[in-house]
Amino acid sequence: MDTEFLLVDGYNIIHAWAPLKELAEENLEMARDKLLEIMSNYQGYKKIAVIVVFDAHKVKGSIGKVYRHHNIDVVYTKEAETADNYIEKVAHQIGRQYRVRVATSDGLEQIIILGKGATRISARELYNEVQQLEKQMRKKYIKQKAAKRNTLETFLDPEVAEWMEELRRKK
Repeated sequence: MDTEFLLVDGYNIIHAWAPLKELAEENLEMARDKLLEIMSNYQGYKKIAVIVVFDAHKVKGSIGKVYRHHNIDVVYTKEAETADNYIEKVAHQIGRQYRVRVATSDGLEQIIILGKGATRISARELYNEVQQLEKQMRKKYIKQKAAKRNTLETFLDPEVAEWMEELRRKK
């Protein structure tokens, strides 16, 4: 039981995170894309299975859609199926075999998924976790970039590099 799943209620998270909510007011598709990029980065760092679920239950004739976005799974529910219903069903199916966390700010949904074998994480907690991971990734990137700095001396013959250093010191 080493696989962990994070099920994300997509629209719920978009409307709970201020930067995404503001973006959604301008363009909902851009907010969805931004959430998917954030969750893809999160998955890359945490190495867990991430499933982002979007409601399409009001879309007449929707048969649902599941696809891979980089390293995460994205689900659009079928007509008459809410993201909450889909998440509950999946949490119940995999909750006995795997660690499952559900990210939503929906209080009722948080209570329901506890009975499905999953743990909950609020939208605010996930946001804070994502922010912390982004800071860690930035620090790691800067540290790696500094360690791999390409300078002229890196590519010069040691004798030439020493000669250039002597010239620099004489100035």
